[in-house]
Amino acid sequence: MSNNYAKHLTHPVFKVASLIITEQNLEAYVIGGYVRDLILHRPSKDIDIVVVGNGLELAKACAEKLRVKKVSLFKNFGTAQFKYKDLDVEFVGARKESYSSDSRKPSVEIGSLKDDQNRRDFTINALAISLNAKNFGELIDPFDGMTDLENGVIRTPLEPSQTYSDDPLRMMRAIRFAAQLDFKIQGKSLQAIYDNAGRLEIISMERIMDEVNKIILSQKPSRGFKLLYSTKLLHQFFKEMVDLQGIETKNGKSHKDNFFHTLEVLDNVAEKSSNLWLRWSAIMHDIAKPPTKKFDNEIGWTFHGHEELGARMTPKIFTRLKLPLDYKMKYVQKLVRLHLRPIALVKGSVSDSAIRRLLNEAGDDIDDLMILCNADITSKNEFKVKRYKKNFDTVIEKLRAVEEKDKIRNFQPPVSGEMIMHTFNIGPKAEIGTIKSRIKEAILEGEIANDQAEAVQYMFLIANELGLVKVNDPILNK
Repeated sequence: MSNNYAKHLTHPVFKVASLIITEQNLEAYVIGGYVRDLILHRPSKDIDIVVVGNGLELAKACAEKLRVKKVSLFKNFGTAQFKYKDLDVEFVGARKESYSSDSRKPSVEIGSLKDDQNRRDFTINALAISLNAKNFGELIDPFDGMTDLENGVIRTPLEPSQTYSDDPLRMMRAIRFAAQLDFKIQGKSLQAIYDNAGRLEIISMERIMDEVNKIILSQKPSRGFKLLYSTKLLHQFFKEMVDLQGIETKNGKSHKDNFFHTLEVLDNVAEKSSNLWLRWSAIMHDIAKPPTKKFDNEIGWTFHGHEELGARMTPKIFTRLKLPLDYKMKYVQKLVRLHLRPIALVKGSVSDSAIRRLLNEAGDDIDDLMILCNADITSKNEFKVKRYKKNFDTVIEKLRAVEEKDKIRNFQPPVSGEMIMHTFNIGPKAEIGTIKSRIKEAILEGEIANDQAEAVQYMFLIANELGLVKVNDPILNK
C-alpha cells in the first residue's frame, strides 16, 4: 500500500489547515477514524485534526478562511469543533494522558504527536497523515497499524491490560470495531478484555449502550454479542440475555440454546431491516424464557407465557440500560408481546377472525412484526424451516387480503360514544363502553362489516338487550 495519501486529501479543510500551519510554522495531522476509513475505502463524515500546539486557535483560523460562522470551543478539553458542509471537523492539541484507577477521565498535559498516538485505543486508530507542507500526505504509523488493517486485526498500541484498565470503554470499542469491520481481536488483547471485564463498572450505562447499539447496527450483530459473551462483558450489564445461554436435558428431552437462537434471529432481522428497535425486538423476544421454563413429562420443555412476561420485563430492562422509554420502548414491548401470534397462525388454521385481531393489535407495526416472526423460524431441520416459511407466506397473503377487504389496521369502531349518548339521550355510563366493545368484537369476528350503517343497526340490537330507550335516531334524521 502507498505511504503517501496526498491525492486523497483534496477536501478544502485539509488545504486550508495546511496553508495556515505553514504560515504559522505549526505541525498538524489528520488522525484516527478518518485515516482508518480512508485506507479501508469506507465513507467517513468525521475529520479529527491533531495540532502540536493550540488546537483552538487553528480551528478558529480555519473556520474564518472557510467562512464557517459557528465554532464550538471546549477550552477545558483543548478541543474545538465546527461543521463544514457535510463534515464534522474537530481540532485538538496533541496531548499526553495519565489515569487514576477510579475514573476513565485522564489527567492531561501538552504532548507531541508521538504522545498523542500512544494514547490512542488501537493501532488502526493511531494512524496519522501529515498536513505539513514539507511532507503533506505522508502516513505516520508508529505501531504498524497498516499491517493490522491488512490482516484485519484489532490490537492496542501499548500493553493491552493497561490500555483497557485505564479506560474500560475501550473494551466495548474493541468489540464494536471487530463487529463493524469484521476484524479479529488479537489473542493477548482478547485475554486482557476478559481479565478486565469487571472494570466496566466505572463506565456510565449511556456510554456502554452507545457501543452496544453500534454493535447491534453492524451487518452481522451476532459476531459482537458472541465476543461480549465470551469476554464476560455482557455479564456486567445484561444478565437477562446471559441467562438465555445453555441447554438442559431431562428424560432425554432437550430445549434449544435460547442465547444462540436469539443471535440467529437477530442476524435474520439484520438481513431485512436496519431499524435499531426492530433489532432490539429480536434481542428481547425470548428474554423471559428462563423464568417461564418448565418440564412436562408428556410434551417436554415449555415456556408458557414468555411473550407476556417478556413484554412486562421490557420497561424494567430499558430503564436499567438507560434506553429510551418513549414510543421506541413501547414498540419493542408490543412486538415482544405479539411475536408468537403469527407463528400460531402458521401452525394452525388461518381464520379471518384471527387475522383481523392481529391486524388490529399490531396496527402500523404489522410489517415489522412479520419480519421478526419470519426471522424467528430457525431450525437445523431445513425441511421443517422450508415448510414453515411456505405457511408463513400464506399468512402474509391472508393479511393483505383481509386488510384490503376490511380495513382493520388501527381501526376504531364506526360508532362513537357521543353518537350512542345522543341516540339514546343518556349521559356517560358503563353501557356505552359495552356497546362499543361488542361492536368492535362483532367486526373482528366478521359478524358485521367494518361499516357505519351495519354498526348502527347492531348498536340498536345491543341497546335493546340492555334496556336502553331510543329517543333520537341520527340515521333516520338525515
